[in-house]
Amino acid sequence: MGVTIHDVAARAGVSVATASRALSGQRGVRPENRSKVLAAADALAYQPNAVAAALRSRTTRSLGVVVPRIANPFFATLVEEVEQRLHAADRSLLLANSRYDPELERRQVGALLDRQVDALLMVPCHRVRSAEVLAEAAARVPVVQLDLHVDGPAASWVGVDNAAGISLVVEHLAALGTRRTAFVGAEPTDSAAQARLDGYRRAAPGGADDVLLGDFSKEWGQRAGTRLLDRAELPGAIVCGNDTIALGVLSALAERGVAVPDEVRVTGFDDIPYAALAQPPLTTVRQPQGAIAAEAVRLLTARWDGAEPVSQRTAIAPELVVRASA
Repeated sequence: MGVTIHDVAARAGVSVATASRALSGQRGVRPENRSKVLAAADALAYQPNAVAAALRSRTTRSLGVVVPRIANPFFATLVEEVEQRLHAADRSLLLANSRYDPELERRQVGALLDRQVDALLMVPCHRVRSAEVLAEAAARVPVVQLDLHVDGPAASWVGVDNAAGISLVVEHLAALGTRRTAFVGAEPTDSAAQARLDGYRRAAPGGADDVLLGDFSKEWGQRAGTRLLDRAELPGAIVCGNDTIALGVLSALAERGVAVPDEVRVTGFDDIPYAALAQPPLTTVRQPQGAIAAEAVRLLTARWDGAEPVSQRTAIAPELVVRASA
């Protein structure tokens, strides 16, 4: 039989209740007793029973995270950033994938809540259809929207200023002397797609109506690139709604022997790890994922610690990363 809390208490010369409070970080334990308990636990290599601790404290010290597509390198990196910060706070993460399907998203959120997660970080896959399940979850546990958000007032949100990022790209292209641009993005079913499309239409000079919309995939980028190549004349630059679209566009251009950036410039958004490895390396907008993850975890930690549940919307400034494609 393994070491129990009773063994720790006996070695430290305190009651089992005192040992339990000391190990769980609760108040009401004298400093000298806390030191004795921690020393005894270390000497005995005591491993607390996480299930029993959860039953006593009515908390699982776990966080549910729902993302639209874990295969997307942006979401994979963002989840890793969140996990690192939770680990530092001695909390665990349970991950679910909605696949951009609001009905699957609803089931995944329900499954996480059934596992008694203490809070939820949600990247809502649809800016309208995700609102109901988000509100239902927020009535049960603290919820923060991450990266994407639903329309209208809802749970707190932390993400990047998408419109500002698109403006950085358009201004950079204008400074290079680019007169005509095209935008290849995703249908505005999620908030980022809508914000980047709106930002482009506000910032792009003259040709803001040259827009092709599909989804945030390399396959769509290839198809859109082919459509642009089949025109009588290429635009001076192709502004892409994210990096995976841009990678598809670059692939289509390479297949036709079109030189980037000599014949056409290409930009992305997100700065996923593959962006720097593209041929040529991709000029893009970097989302500060570490800062986004840190702020989201900070908001949830404040709720866990008993702070008033005030909804906040935090848009973090992006950064233009200039490489060889534009």
